[in-house]
Amino acid sequence: MTEFVAPEIDWLALAPLIVVLGTGVVGVLIEAFVPARARRLTQIVLTLAALAGAFAFIAVLWPQIVVQPVQVVGGSLTLTPFALGAQGIIAVLAFLGVLVVADRTTTGQDAFAPAASAVPGTPYEDLARRSGLEQTEIYPLLLFAAGGMMLFASTDDLIVMFIALEVLSLPLYVLCATARRRRLLSQEAAAKYFLLGAFASALFIFGVALIYGFAGTVRLLEIAQRVQQGGLPLEGLSVLLVAGVLLVVVGLLFKVGAVPFHAWTPDVYTGAPTPITGFMAACTKVAAVAALVEVLYRITIGVGGINPEIMRQLQIVVVVVAVLTMVVGTVVGIVQTDVKRLLAYSSIAHAGFLLVGIAGFNAPVQASTLFYLIAYGIATIGAFGVVTLVRERRVTSGTGEDNGPVGEDGVVLGEATEIAQWAGLGRKAPWLTAAFALFLLSMAGIPLTAGFIAKFGAFTGATAGGLWWLAVLGVLASVVAVAFYVRLLVVMVFQRAQDEPEVEPVAQAGTTPEPVPAGSAVSAGSTSGGVVPAGGSATLATVQVTSAQRVVVTVVRSRGPAAVAIAVCAIATVILGVFPSPVLGLVEQASKFVP
Repeated sequence: MTEFVAPEIDWLALAPLIVVLGTGVVGVLIEAFVPARARRLTQIVLTLAALAGAFAFIAVLWPQIVVQPVQVVGGSLTLTPFALGAQGIIAVLAFLGVLVVADRTTTGQDAFAPAASAVPGTPYEDLARRSGLEQTEIYPLLLFAAGGMMLFASTDDLIVMFIALEVLSLPLYVLCATARRRRLLSQEAAAKYFLLGAFASALFIFGVALIYGFAGTVRLLEIAQRVQQGGLPLEGLSVLLVAGVLLVVVGLLFKVGAVPFHAWTPDVYTGAPTPITGFMAACTKVAAVAALVEVLYRITIGVGGINPEIMRQLQIVVVVVAVLTMVVGTVVGIVQTDVKRLLAYSSIAHAGFLLVGIAGFNAPVQASTLFYLIAYGIATIGAFGVVTLVRERRVTSGTGEDNGPVGEDGVVLGEATEIAQWAGLGRKAPWLTAAFALFLLSMAGIPLTAGFIAKFGAFTGATAGGLWWLAVLGVLASVVAVAFYVRLLVVMVFQRAQDEPEVEPVAQAGTTPEPVPAGSAVSAGSTSGGVVPAGGSATLATVQVTSAQRVVVTVVRSRGPAAVAIAVCAIATVILGVFPSPVLGLVEQASKFVP
């Protein structure tokens, strides 16, 4: 009888994950035992403290892991500088994303429905809204998603990677369906994300099965070693390894949002609550790209390289996907008229730029990949933070109370996401416009921003791998992408807002009123007195306008958290663009991804 030997576990190495996931469990208990009036504040403080604590543990572990990477629980968690760096980036971006999620603005409302399970438009939903119910379960869900991302980016075991994929995905499926307004669009986005995500997960686990059948293990480094040394269960059938790795890569490319696995991205980014969109766009991409690097690089060059033919086949696939992703993201992004969809296609284009660097298949490119993820993440969270503050306002003309509340939700409606609605934003909120412009310029890769350093590193990685033509194509795609960023800037800064009332104002005394054509009709709900006889004529002076609703665009004020997140992201974007050396030094240390 074999005696069970308990494994030795380095609890300090597991501390970042334990803090995040453990606090998520505590958050679930808070929902059951903490009074409703104190629940929201408790959840916010606990969530932010957990993410800050996880980053603190990562900082403590960093000197040790840089010198000697470790494998925990037999390789289920592999802490290399690259994996630990990815965990740190996820913790920082998640912290900033939670700040945007926690903001209630001056409207007193957050971005989430009071009862996410309610059928839109039903009396129950109206009752929940009037009762002031709040969804505080979103904070434990955010912690579970962040914990899954951190595990996803740092495991050497494909089965554990699949578990982490589900842990990070399931909370996001739920969160996408919780928007306060445009409820049907939000639920449609969640359904699409769930269904397509389920297919991607199925392909991922099928690929794991093929790899296990070929190599007899699901540990990435062991697979590379066995391919080099021979003696495999299915020696000579390397097509199984290639097919298995490709299926696993498909599951990862779905999370990255690369073409042709990008179909969910525009609809989900548009339908999900805007703070969740920012959190998901930044953090999920970091986790997925880090996992993609782990799979491709550990198998191909992790232990000195494997069969060049296998490596060439995988490289061709990555190059083709990179080209398609850049082309679709930039070309389709040009014709978008919605800000959130424009940022969605921007995300797709950036996935292509990241793949350009990864396609070089050389170890030093890992440093530039991490820097790119930092630069893209802070610009994305900052941009979506700005979007949450640009709203539609419903006002009433003709009563002298243009700013009076109308309707149960108050005067402020949902986000104004049509690009045309952002006209004149520079005069309404110059500082907010400047921050948003900075994020767009960074995404475009303009010098003196973090995005320029990031793209330079990615394209340099491609040229170092002999793919100079791919780097040139990436530069051309970046130039094209500048067009839709600049178009939005022109609308904000140089165009005037079109906030014209739908009903003409009442003529003032002493002016000559314009005649109303015979047979014209005036809304009964908007007039009193002055009935126009058939076939006759009347003047506007005889028509007293008492109420006429119109929608204008306004910028609501943040009560603190979102403003802090936007300011931090803007400052970081400038610092990383002007003084990138300290961070480049850290990511250079993180370029080691093999224990």
